Amino acid sequence: MYGPNAHPAYEIIKASDGEIFKIGEYSVKVIHTPGHTMESTTYLLIDENQKEHGIITGDTLFIGDVGRPDLAQHVIEDLTEDKLARHLYHSLREKIMPLSDDLIVYPNHGAGSACGKKMSKETTDTLGHQKEVNYALQEMTEDEFVKAILTGLTAPPGYFPKNVLMNIQGYESLDTVMERGHKALNPEAFEHTANEFDALVLDTRNAEVFSKGFIPNSINIGLDGSFAQWVGEMIPDIKQTLLLVTDLGAEEEAMIRLSRVGYDGTIGYLEGGFDAWKNAGKEVDTINRISAEEFEKMYAQGDLPVFDVRKKSEFESEHVVGANSVSLNEINKHLAEFPKEKLFVIHCAGGYRSMIAASILKQRGWNQFVDVREGFSGISKTNVPKTEYVCPSTML
Repeated sequence: MYGPNAHPAYEIIKASDGEIFKIGEYSVKVIHTPGHTMESTTYLLIDENQKEHGIITGDTLFIGDVGRPDLAQHVIEDLTEDKLARHLYHSLREKIMPLSDDLIVYPNHGAGSACGKKMSKETTDTLGHQKEVNYALQEMTEDEFVKAILTGLTAPPGYFPKNVLMNIQGYESLDTVMERGHKALNPEAFEHTANEFDALVLDTRNAEVFSKGFIPNSINIGLDGSFAQWVGEMIPDIKQTLLLVTDLGAEEEAMIRLSRVGYDGTIGYLEGGFDAWKNAGKEVDTINRISAEEFEKMYAQGDLPVFDVRKKSEFESEHVVGANSVSLNEINKHLAEFPKEKLFVIHCAGGYRSMIAASILKQRGWNQFVDVREGFSGISKTNVPKTEYVCPSTML
């Protein structure tokens, strides 16, 4: 696991490899399965009748994938991705695969997580079925396994190695984090605190709501999407001091989800939400969003720079003809590519990621742009010309 308190149920288990201990009428057997990290552990669940029920596999085995072995190397000397991959090979084949086929696999993550590259959207499966369909559990040599696991890995989010280090060195309790962050600040106090502590204002409201009015220089990462993942991708300093703007009643959820990936720097939130800020007569900023149909008309006029902030793989699958690919997680490295004196358009798949990008561009001084509300899902239904990627091996 990567975030502090990411899976509190795991915290109760502090035992050696092979040890079995009781939780009420149930038992848990500890199976050390190094590979993702050296301390990675799988827990075999045994019911009140002593029947083995399932395995909590953490980041060792996912549905359709296994844990990437390239993270701990960033913080532990002499530990390479090759060494970890070889540990994982033996953990899977000597400790996981010999277990009963009817065991239910309960992994730590699913589709969308950056902890693997081929994770299924399914949340559980039988171990027997995974032996049949999971590419990493097929018959192969150790060297073949290492090549298969390490091929195609993208750079990990910047917060991953930092979370590994936190898991090793320790971190503050969630109670301490919540007590520090659970401070309701009126607009005057909020503004003063932001300036005094050089805090980043993180607005967690829905993208559409955010676009219609927000505190200048704030960043939008909505709670209604992959919140923790994008916080980790887009806020490079895990120790960054944060002030929150949320929907009413969502402050605690935001702080907990931030803490799960190690962002424990929340020092308060805007009391009464954004309406309180607006009603106090404070400065407000907006971002212009357009529909896919409006984009179609603008595109037809020609000479319109278009920036697609989806992942490279999404872009290569299909994209607007002439569009520029700048993945959201790479946007800070490519700011010079966005014109400042000419209108341009940004979009993602459905409007969530592009609003993150839009808020960052606004914060950095860009104003001459619009965001496509429905993203490529909307654009794909228009007559805007699109290009599909064709694999060379299929071309005749």
